[in-house]
Amino acid sequence: MPPLRIAHLSIRLAILQATLLATLLATLAVQPVLAETRVPETQAEISLGFAPLVKAAAPAVVNIYVKRVVQTRASPFQGDPLFEDMFRGFGELRPRVQNSLGSGVILSPDGYIVSNYHVVGEATDIRVVLNDRREFAARVVLADEQSDLALLRIEGAQGLPHLSLRDSDTLEVGELVLAIGNPFGVGQTVSSGIVSGLARSGGAMGSARGYFIQTDAPINPGNSGGALIDINGDLIGVNTRIVSRSGGSNGIGFAIPARLVGAFLAQAEAGNARFLRPWAGINGQPVDSDIAESIGLGLPGGIMVSELHRESPFFKAGFAPGDVILSIDGQLVNTPAEMIFRMSVAGIGNTAEVSVFHEGNIATRGVTLTTAPDVPARKALVTGDNTPLPGVTLLNLNPAVLAEFGLPLSSDGVVVAETGPLGARAGLRAGDVITEINGTRVSDTRAAQRKLAASGRWLSLTVERGGQLVQLRFRL
Repeated sequence: MPPLRIAHLSIRLAILQATLLATLLATLAVQPVLAETRVPETQAEISLGFAPLVKAAAPAVVNIYVKRVVQTRASPFQGDPLFEDMFRGFGELRPRVQNSLGSGVILSPDGYIVSNYHVVGEATDIRVVLNDRREFAARVVLADEQSDLALLRIEGAQGLPHLSLRDSDTLEVGELVLAIGNPFGVGQTVSSGIVSGLARSGGAMGSARGYFIQTDAPINPGNSGGALIDINGDLIGVNTRIVSRSGGSNGIGFAIPARLVGAFLAQAEAGNARFLRPWAGINGQPVDSDIAESIGLGLPGGIMVSELHRESPFFKAGFAPGDVILSIDGQLVNTPAEMIFRMSVAGIGNTAEVSVFHEGNIATRGVTLTTAPDVPARKALVTGDNTPLPGVTLLNLNPAVLAEFGLPLSSDGVVVAETGPLGARAGLRAGDVITEINGTRVSDTRAAQRKLAASGRWLSLTVERGGQLVQLRFRL
């Protein structure tokens, strides 16, 4: 090859190399450096597996042993295949000590521990056993049956191993996770899986009404209250439920998201005696494809408002029946449970940015989150001995009472808070709304007391229970 052509080729190669180098440097300059995510490559990495992660996280997961006193009936027909159901409720009530076990996660070096309400709720004695076999007595400082969460406190503890909370909204389906707990009481156990789904909501998960992270990491009885962690060792959820016909793991487990756990911890550290969640004061239904098409909404999703209480923060922000709530603080909401979750993690006193579909347009409105107002005064009244049902505690209706008893927003009457010695035998239940006494409507506790005292030989109560009217009649 002639020397001139060789020189030209060398120059062109040099220019090409310089161009490639400049392109690479420019690319690195404009793109952020991402965290490296890769599978193990060497035999040493494969042999280690999750061992370093478990070694760091396991000390913060504890075993919880609980004793509670329950009332049981000593029936002579117990265990009889024919008469046990026929005489259910027969026999004298006797106290019995019930033992149970579960798991918990240490959240702070000074001894705050999160677990499930169904593990420690109504416990009379709680023992916490750490990974290093140390034992401590603990007490419940904050519990909420609806969320199935409870916070415990070990008094005088310092320097305890604990897990950091990850914002569970950053989770993605397919992420690797580990579940750590004490299944069947065999001792601390670790199982692995992935995030199978997000925003799982519904009423088929015990008393919990929030929404959940779904995982296929094996979860079994005793795992409740244990940790669901990511590959960085951060807590992303608290294991709470499984879907199973046999009682064992079928690969469908649920965990309460860490964002709600963080809200619980904040309220406990603030000294709250009970978990305070914002009150929506609305009724609504999920928007399916038929509803979306009928109102001109492009895609199904959100919650259509059907009813608002006049004290509702949404009513005060300008919402009306027929509006569709699409998102809260940028997070989509498709069920009432999701909406309550989003309001709970936003926190009382804050303003949530709510996206709404209103009369064909999408807008964003600020809603100030508050608790249900306890006005007008509930004025608790205990019926006197001059009435046919003495000792029944009645309350006036207000938003706080509606929220506490889960009553319809349109309820009208007085609420039975406690049935007293005769009320239960007469058929009354806590949460019943007495709307009429002897055919006359009652709107406050004093009017109810007067009507009961004026009863003749017959007493007739019209009671609203579970959305239905029930008639109770007695001969005095």
